[in-house]
Amino acid sequence: MGVRLAGLIVVLTIAAGIVPGSAQQSSAPQSPVPHGATQSWPPLPKSGFITGRAATGKDVADGNAVFVLRAYGVPFGKPLDVTIPQYAYLTKRGQQPVAVIVVQAEQGKGIKIFGVRNFSGKAATAKEFEVQLLGTNPPN
Repeated sequence: MGVRLAGLIVVLTIAAGIVPGSAQQSSAPQSPVPHGATQSWPPLPKSGFITGRAATGKDVADGNAVFVLRAYGVPFGKPLDVTIPQYAYLTKRGQQPVAVIVVQAEQGKGIKIFGVRNFSGKAATAKEFEVQLLGTNPPN
């Protein structure tokens, strides 16, 4: 099994933006939300997200998805049974939580991956443990 996983090439095609906490940092604010601070949440989008199916390269190019799960050129992502879009906090290791909107949720090879956008539109991917789902009503 280790050999199979070692041979697996996962392509995460990131739409515009960066992954917070990566080596590439944007100078734009990422809507940090310190514990106990008040956050103004925008309405959930009416478009620009994927639900009920795995994303394609066209979805990413059209701005409707953040990533495509592929191995050896073959898509393998499966949609998660998660309400899309919805509010969430993204917490990358060693950073403050960032208020985001979940626009994509897929599972591949046993890993749950979420596509999110901050309120400036910057896209990021996150593993399940990095995302705190908050639902479709703006949090207080």
